[in-house]
Amino acid sequence: MAFEGLSDRLQEVFRKLRGKGKISEEDVKVAMREIRLALLEADVNFKVVKDFVGRVRERAIGQEVLQSLTPGQQIIKIVYDEMTELMGGAESKLDFSSRTPSVIMAVGLQGSGKTTTVAKLGRKLIKQGRRPLFAACDVYRPAAIKQLQVLGEQVQIPVFAMGQANPVDIARGAMEYARSHNRDIVILDTAGRLHINEELMNELKEIKAAVTPDEILLVVDAMTGQDAVNVAESFNRELGVTGVVLTKLDGDTRGGAALSVKAVTGCPIKLVGLGEKLDALDAFYPDRMASRILGMGDVLSLVEKAQATFDEKKAREMERKIRQQEFTLEDFLEQMQQVRSMGPLEDLLGMIPGMGKQLKGVKPDFDEKELGHVEAIIKSMTPDERRNPVLINGSRKKRIARGSGTRVQEVNRLLKQFEESRKLMKQFADMGSRKGKKGGLPPLKFPF
Repeated sequence: MAFEGLSDRLQEVFRKLRGKGKISEEDVKVAMREIRLALLEADVNFKVVKDFVGRVRERAIGQEVLQSLTPGQQIIKIVYDEMTELMGGAESKLDFSSRTPSVIMAVGLQGSGKTTTVAKLGRKLIKQGRRPLFAACDVYRPAAIKQLQVLGEQVQIPVFAMGQANPVDIARGAMEYARSHNRDIVILDTAGRLHINEELMNELKEIKAAVTPDEILLVVDAMTGQDAVNVAESFNRELGVTGVVLTKLDGDTRGGAALSVKAVTGCPIKLVGLGEKLDALDAFYPDRMASRILGMGDVLSLVEKAQATFDEKKAREMERKIRQQEFTLEDFLEQMQQVRSMGPLEDLLGMIPGMGKQLKGVKPDFDEKELGHVEAIIKSMTPDERRNPVLINGSRKKRIARGSGTRVQEVNRLLKQFEESRKLMKQFADMGSRKGKKGGLPPLKFPF
């Protein structure tokens, strides 16, 4: 999980501070030394660490902190504020001009996830009501054009390609195609190299001069740490990068790139890749990231994920079914699939304040594979069996177990858990109804 090591170290520092009734300048000095070491171990740029710790120390030894009734909390607030500012202060959105089509130029080294990011970005723009076009400007990497075409089919976005033609001509051709086919954004998937060289930069400069992009997004692998910052610095110096996309932020990254790139290059992080799926590209919010790093959770992102996944009308209908005991295994499956589409359950729980620390080192009761078994069992039932589990006798259980690749005991366990869940949900529904005047039971999102 991203930032796990840094988060653990910082939370230990804060735990010590919260245990003190009064804090001296020596306590602040010790805490700053530990924070400095934690940031350096997280691969944060040395100069960035020095400036950050200096600002925190200066504010922490002020009278309002040392004489405060809750000095530990005050220092945590200072660290949160400074960390938020370090990563950009506020969300930096994509900038589009009034011309049509707008142009986004995706650049980066090979292996950073550039082509996949282009597909994710296109999908995100479609959900915002835009009509993007992909342009295959990487004519060097084997199968690069085919990869973009396959991804384009998956997200239902056309791909403009001219084979092994000059990338500058491809970019110009894509602009003309977009104008004649009512496409309002062109996303250029440019070529990368294993390392930065003059040939690469000259080609990118020519493409930039030919189509004057509104956004030049540098895609960097967050797991490369300080190397990602060095790459960003070089690309920005040569091209004038307008924003950074950090990929693989869901991996075992130490966090150095996210905490350093804005301070070193001046380029804001605009988007972050949080998984392999094509919907796993999110806006970057410095305040929310700081909150997660400091173990405060990220409730706003959790709420947004839920709002994007759940339909309010369906939720109300689900509540009605629960009240009237019409909730079926089909509904159970639908709710489970919706929750799973929000991402790994462990990551979702980590967004709840305090839960990340509680989960540390504890084997969770849930298992993602078990959820897959549940899905397979329900899908192996007939529609009548899903709607009325009472029909499922011994021979039917054997058939369902064979069809789902599970055992009869697992089918029995699911049916028993489902029946217990229905009873429990009915009890909560009845309690909500008795309260009455305040609107009763809110929509139930996850029925198990």
